[in-house]
Amino acid sequence: MVGTANNARIRQAFSVVNGIQDLGLSSNPASNAGSECGTIEFTREDVEALLSEKMRYKNKFNYKERCENMMDYIKRLRLCIKWFQELEGDYAFEHERLRNALELSEQKCAEMELALRNKEEELNLIIVELRKSFASLQEKLAKEESDKLAALDSLAREKETRLNMERSHASLSEDLGKAQEELQSANQRIASINDMYKLLQEYNSSLQHYNTKLQKDIDAAHESIKRGEKEKSAIVENLSTLRGQYKSLQEQLSTYKASQDEAMRQKDALVHEVASMRVELQQVRDDRDHQLSQVQALTAEVIKYKELAVSSEDLEARCASQSNQIRSLSDQLAAAEEKLQVSDLSALETKTEFEGQKKLINELRNHLEDAEYKLIEGEKLRKRLHNTILELKGNIRVFCRVRPLLPDDSSGSEGKLISYPTTTEALGRGIDITQNGQKHSFSFDRVFMPDESQEDVFVEISQLVQSALDGYKVCIFAYGQTGSGKTYTMMGKPGHPDLKGLIPRSLEQIFQTRQSLLSQGWKYEMQVSMLEIYNETIRDLLSTNRDASRLENACNGKQYAIKHDANGNTHVTDLTVVDVCSTKEVSYLLDRAAHSRSVGKTQMNEQSSRSHFVFTLRISGLNESTEQQVQGILNLIDLAGSERLSKSGSTGDRLKETQAINKSLSSLSDVIFALAKKEKKEDHVPFRNSKLTYLLQPCLGGDSKTLMFVNISPEASSVGESLCSLRFAARVNACEIGTPRRQTSMRSSESRLSLG
Repeated sequence: MVGTANNARIRQAFSVVNGIQDLGLSSNPASNAGSECGTIEFTREDVEALLSEKMRYKNKFNYKERCENMMDYIKRLRLCIKWFQELEGDYAFEHERLRNALELSEQKCAEMELALRNKEEELNLIIVELRKSFASLQEKLAKEESDKLAALDSLAREKETRLNMERSHASLSEDLGKAQEELQSANQRIASINDMYKLLQEYNSSLQHYNTKLQKDIDAAHESIKRGEKEKSAIVENLSTLRGQYKSLQEQLSTYKASQDEAMRQKDALVHEVASMRVELQQVRDDRDHQLSQVQALTAEVIKYKELAVSSEDLEARCASQSNQIRSLSDQLAAAEEKLQVSDLSALETKTEFEGQKKLINELRNHLEDAEYKLIEGEKLRKRLHNTILELKGNIRVFCRVRPLLPDDSSGSEGKLISYPTTTEALGRGIDITQNGQKHSFSFDRVFMPDESQEDVFVEISQLVQSALDGYKVCIFAYGQTGSGKTYTMMGKPGHPDLKGLIPRSLEQIFQTRQSLLSQGWKYEMQVSMLEIYNETIRDLLSTNRDASRLENACNGKQYAIKHDANGNTHVTDLTVVDVCSTKEVSYLLDRAAHSRSVGKTQMNEQSSRSHFVFTLRISGLNESTEQQVQGILNLIDLAGSERLSKSGSTGDRLKETQAINKSLSSLSDVIFALAKKEKKEDHVPFRNSKLTYLLQPCLGGDSKTLMFVNISPEASSVGESLCSLRFAARVNACEIGTPRRQTSMRSSESRLSLG
């Protein structure tokens, strides 16, 4: 079953038994020097036989024999495991060696490629220089040939000149003969003829001298031609030599390329060999894991035997009156157990450490569950306290905001008309306005001075916006005369991030909070709708065909109906509802609605809102861990500006718009007055007198958390309008509406977005 040092047969490695060639072990066998296993090797049959071996005992009550057999079996298992570990170490060493060899070969290949590239560059430079020298030699040869042709032409001309001189010399000889014959008859012409003859002789000698010089020049030209031919032959020989060198360099280049291809093939072979080694290593690891699982099973069996031994001790304690033979056997069993405990001390320590780690993990899990439970309870407590704080502040609250003086405003001292008490009780909550020398004092939940920023205003309403995520209906609307800053408070100034209004900031807070609540298991779905009430007609600001929608409304073709259900929710039929997932999507819809909203120019404002703008965000939340569901609604409303006809100077369509606006705001005042005087539930509140009040019915008389911003202008000419707005806000602040109720029902798939 287990091979020893004296075993004659050679055992195969696991990879060979499995049909996989063991490249690492066959090429470089693992050394067992210094190992406790010596030269012991195992085969798959050995291991399977070792694992399937069953203990056989002559006497099943002979615990000593059983313990000795078990200790021997455990030693063999340890020996097998240690052999596996050494084999794995050999594989790791061989893998590291092959990896180093691969890196070395890759480095050599890179060096060869670099040398080859350098050699190619040198050859290219040599070829370029040879081509340049060849071109210069060709030019020199062409120049020599042209010089040779010029010399031949001059030689031909000289020969022709000599022939001409010879002809002239012959003619002169004839003339001399004639002159000698005539000498006898003409003695007077002798002297002249003699002089002429001398001149001719001198000329003849000069011609002979010139002829000799020409002959020398011809000889020199012949010598230069011979030298040019010799140089030409030398150049041709040099060119043939260079061509031979170029061919040899080409052969060397092909040899280098062949060696590079051979190196690449060796690299591929090494990569393939490494891949096969990795496969074999994975196989060995799988076998090791299997053996470890078997060892764990055997360890569990040993533990079971220990438990049996403990039970046998209990039996021996009960049967103390039995024979001395059983006592001696129990003593031997105790000694065997002590030996077994000593031999398995490391296993027990490992088990103890594992149990300690398991206990620590369980404790950490319990702590985590407690923390999650505390987090959930803390979130519930926060929501309850948050709701309680808002209820203590009042379900319908009123904030007052005074806009600063603008450059176009009429000159006047804002400090003389409007003042702010500095007493501790009224600080930040009181405002005084003076008209005709009479001082009127008002107190609200919060008063914002002209120098307070948009961020300061939003901080005060951020908790109210949070209530929408907690499942409550929230309504915030801005009221005031034309030009008092309502739209600036709600929307802000486009293109200036620091001047964003309440609507953009509320959306940013909601989406940021939604992202932070993901870790607590909350998932939210959000829907947006936007409408305006213009001349007592509802217009859908998100309709895809806005011009057609306005035409239909003007012709009474398509009407949007307001409906309230039994749960106090308000629905507008056929209103466009858009699912949103980010602030950018809502910003795009706000810009789209702003371009569709009805605005006009009056004497009080260059860009006056001529309609009531209603922005609605419906929020549906689900906590997957607690199965808790919430539904919240956030209504943000920018009311049209109230104004006196005498001051606005409205005529025509503007007159009709102003009358409709004032009528709806008057209906809103009637509703507020009725709520302020209401003592019994059956008292009538005129919500149906206008589309605006009927739309706001759940916010004013239901279970919604409502906040009104009253905006006033610091101009001296607007003191009367500001005083009316403050008186109306004071009546609103004195109203008591129903207690806000949290909605926990899920939104059905066909439900429309409601105003709450």
